[in-house]
Amino acid sequence: MIGKITLFIPFFLIFNWSFSQLTGKVTNTENEPLPYVNIYTEDGKFGTTTNEDGDYALKISEKGEYNLVYQFLGFETLRKKIKLEIFPFRQDIILTATTTNLDEVTINSNENPADQIIRKTIDQRNQNLAKIKQYSADYYSRGLWRIKNAPEKILGQDIGDLGGGLDSTRSGIVYLSETISKINYYAPNDFKEKILASKVSGNDNGFSLNSARESEFSYYENTIDLNAKLVSPIADYAFNYYTYKLEGVFYDESGQMINKIRVTPKRPKDRVFYGLIYIVEDSWQIYGLALNTTGKAIQFEPIETLTFTQNFKYSEANKFWIKISQTVDFSFAMFGISGDGRFTAVYSNYNFDPGFDNKTFTREVLTFADAANKKDSLYWKTIRPVPLTAEELSDYIKKDSIQELRNSKTYLDSVDRVQNKFNISNLAFGYSFSNSYKKQNVSISSPLFGTHFNTVQGWNTSVNIGFRQNQDENFGKFWRLFGSVNYGFGDDKLRFNGLFQKKFNNFSKPVLTISGGVKTEQINTTEPISERINDITSLFFQRNYLKLYEKKFVAIGFQQELFNGFQLTSDISYQDRSALLNTTNQSWINRDGIDYTSNNPLKPDNFGSIPFEDHQIFKLNLVAKIDFAQNYMSYPNGKFNMSSNRFPTLYLAYEKGFGADVKNYNFDQLRAAIIQEVSLGNKGTFSYNLKAGTFLNTGNIAFLDYQHFNGNQTRIGNGNYNNKFNLLPYYALSTNKSYFESHFEQDFKGWVLGKIPGINQLNYNLILGAHFLSTENNKPYSEYSLGIDNLGFGKYRLLRLDYVISNFEGNRQGAFIFGLKFLGVFE
Repeated sequence: MIGKITLFIPFFLIFNWSFSQLTGKVTNTENEPLPYVNIYTEDGKFGTTTNEDGDYALKISEKGEYNLVYQFLGFETLRKKIKLEIFPFRQDIILTATTTNLDEVTINSNENPADQIIRKTIDQRNQNLAKIKQYSADYYSRGLWRIKNAPEKILGQDIGDLGGGLDSTRSGIVYLSETISKINYYAPNDFKEKILASKVSGNDNGFSLNSARESEFSYYENTIDLNAKLVSPIADYAFNYYTYKLEGVFYDESGQMINKIRVTPKRPKDRVFYGLIYIVEDSWQIYGLALNTTGKAIQFEPIETLTFTQNFKYSEANKFWIKISQTVDFSFAMFGISGDGRFTAVYSNYNFDPGFDNKTFTREVLTFADAANKKDSLYWKTIRPVPLTAEELSDYIKKDSIQELRNSKTYLDSVDRVQNKFNISNLAFGYSFSNSYKKQNVSISSPLFGTHFNTVQGWNTSVNIGFRQNQDENFGKFWRLFGSVNYGFGDDKLRFNGLFQKKFNNFSKPVLTISGGVKTEQINTTEPISERINDITSLFFQRNYLKLYEKKFVAIGFQQELFNGFQLTSDISYQDRSALLNTTNQSWINRDGIDYTSNNPLKPDNFGSIPFEDHQIFKLNLVAKIDFAQNYMSYPNGKFNMSSNRFPTLYLAYEKGFGADVKNYNFDQLRAAIIQEVSLGNKGTFSYNLKAGTFLNTGNIAFLDYQHFNGNQTRIGNGNYNNKFNLLPYYALSTNKSYFESHFEQDFKGWVLGKIPGINQLNYNLILGAHFLSTENNKPYSEYSLGIDNLGFGKYRLLRLDYVISNFEGNRQGAFIFGLKFLGVFE
């Protein structure tokens, strides 16, 4: 198979280029190919870049004379008049390295000349950003990821050949895709993209991950969002982060002087770039840039380097420089896997007077043309602006040729036979059986990881069994069955529950859930303490914080996005609820003066007491989630909502208990919450979570139905810190009256610690927090915290440390909270 593919490559290369009317190769004077050279017609109608091998293809179909521009950072821009009389036409080009000098620069001994240029650029930054008010353009992008020397297994799990991308050396392309789009922009935030064609290697039903919106990086903005907010070299406060050196000047083909400036971070592990930026004299606009950053800077350690290259051309008609191409190169390494990749983007056919109307921009920011992923090879050969390299072409040919085979029942069954084999690691991680052809999966959880200890059940173990039937290729529609069996050795009781769930589509995402059975549940159903942490605190420290009751129930629930930005979740259930008592005082370490508490949080020293009467009740829950001004992307296989920090998310909830067989146990509760994370640019992120609620017409309702708050008595932190109290006892302020709670957190993302010599080498983040709780008939509770995040070693930054001070009824308490971000993996 591979031999036949290799023989076909030269033929397909010729066939591919034959549809390109003007082709060629761009090299330097040493005959070395130059990748990502910009080639465009002087009027800007046609444009492209060279590929990795230096080859280019310009889609000109009409005969005539054309003025071509060949532009590449670090090389002299070349203008070439070409007379096209026959097609195809080949034009190879040699570019000469730019000679820069400082002879034209007036040196002021009082200030670095580069600093003068950057100051003027910063002064003009907002004006230059505002010069492009609106435009439409054609957009092409290509994404490629390679992997080198991949292991066969990670954490005991076989990773296979990743869709046929890996060769015998466990190396190769694992993702290759292309996109052709039409984009519309209106300052400052309106952006609309229509994808006309999308191609994914090895998947003729796939949709590319590439989009113009996701690749829109403007260095005229103060910060560039790359997991963290990186400071632009021409940000208002850039001199706090960078030093600059003028390496020389040169003139472009129109006679404008270009300043070549070396950008160097003052603190390499800060949120910064390093490399070159080219600034046009007098207009102080960006001519081009080649800037690098690292995984440490963006605080995503698996990334080793990121390189951004942007090229601009001057629009004579509009008197400003416009971006015509961008490449983002990256390398990564983690878990023994290393690799690299690249996203290439080409912008062409700009129209700066597109005539938008009030219907052009809506909350739908991305759409697909009909059959966008069904374009054949001929279409791509005629429209692709950047020719494929031999490696990319080989990947398309190979994966297209084996796609039908890999989708066949025979092949999928053979893969399943290998992956479905039981091995010793399944005892630790669980077992999964798949029928890929029928899109079915059966899973059985590990009894080892399902084993826990609490003082109510003693040692207990759970086994979960699930069956899932996917009803389309993109998992947008499915139904599943789930069952859980739990046996407690201390109370000698077997409990089981199950559910049926069906998702009907991937647009409004309606989900029906029917469930029932018998299970133990925490009195605070938001589960503020994990079972694994309770195992440790109980067996080693005799602290049994987990408080349980037994629930026999039948429930039906339904959720759906009723319209864009409004999701409604509802459920109604019948519950038979019973109080439970401790059955064991077992502990691995007996500590003098410390003993377990009862399972009644209201009377911790009365081991025969219960927190509520056994009873039956019906419960109704309605929760509305409202995302204001929510943007979304419309794919042919689903609607995908986009998160935004411009507006908060609002939750409104109504809970009703009715039909109780115990007097006064019926109740009504109204709740509301508002949540938002606000970007503060280089100063990090500020987040808040405000909640309030009240009970209506309630008396002495069941303690289960009180409003409980997410406390913590373990000194271990995990999960969302902006939704809990670090030192509040779990049930100390539970209430059946009105309440208000608020959480605030400021993550400086290196803005503070990144400026302290020595400490800035550790790449830690300073976090400040404040938490308040007010309940009727109680004095307010408050907490303040100072934390350090991004702790760890090398690429593994999974720890956090906070010092918290609480204040309640005049009593102050201080303690360290150790955050374990990885804890959920073992739940």
